[in-house]
Amino acid sequence: MPFIYRYYPTVREARARVASGASGPIHLIHGSYLQDWLSTAKDQNWRVDPTLGGASRTFADIGVHWCDLVEFATGHRITALAARLITAVPERANGAGVLGSTQRVATEDAATLVFETDRGAIGSLVVSQVTPGRKNRLWFSLDGADTSMAFNQELPETLWVGSRGSTTLVQRGSSDLSEDAQRLSVLPAGHPQGYQECFNGFVADVYAAVAGEAPEGLPRFEDGLRATELTEAVLASAAARSWVETSR
Repeated sequence: MPFIYRYYPTVREARARVASGASGPIHLIHGSYLQDWLSTAKDQNWRVDPTLGGASRTFADIGVHWCDLVEFATGHRITALAARLITAVPERANGAGVLGSTQRVATEDAATLVFETDRGAIGSLVVSQVTPGRKNRLWFSLDGADTSMAFNQELPETLWVGSRGSTTLVQRGSSDLSEDAQRLSVLPAGHPQGYQECFNGFVADVYAAVAGEAPEGLPRFEDGLRATELTEAVLASAAARSWVETSR
């Protein structure tokens, strides 16, 4: 299951710091995933049609990536959530190519949710495909008792780390990163490493798994199933306008 954002070294560094206890217990998990490629009525894509893309669009397409990433980084699991959906562009250019005609949109352009985790944290998420100027801003903050850490996919070479006494930008490629972060840091420091290298790392780990190894952090079928379960919970919560428990 290609949850390739796991393959940013700075994400692995955040994960290692949580696992080591350096951050202290995580109390708050929050962030957003914002895009703009469907922000106007002229924009069209097969994902808009629920018969092709499913009952959820924005959350199922990008929100699940955010949820996977924070669950992966923290070890927490979202156990209950309350969601709201909005279709900001109710009609779009007809995807069938009929000149001047439009089609009614039946999937969400944006979603918000608040949630609880199995380890006592609370959190919030905003996902959107109609936020002008935001191309692929996947951002999260993990707020622990001792430090907070923030990651921004549009600026992935640094991990922001803050405490009561200081703030630091931890650079990808630093010699003191965790072993897992260093494994995935394949370019020399100062040479920008990004999205393509995440795919490369994922594919390399798939080959390693086929060869009988057990690569650290490789997303698997059960992670895809988890994404489907969370999507169903979001749709159920939005429909009932109430909290919904999720499987662990």
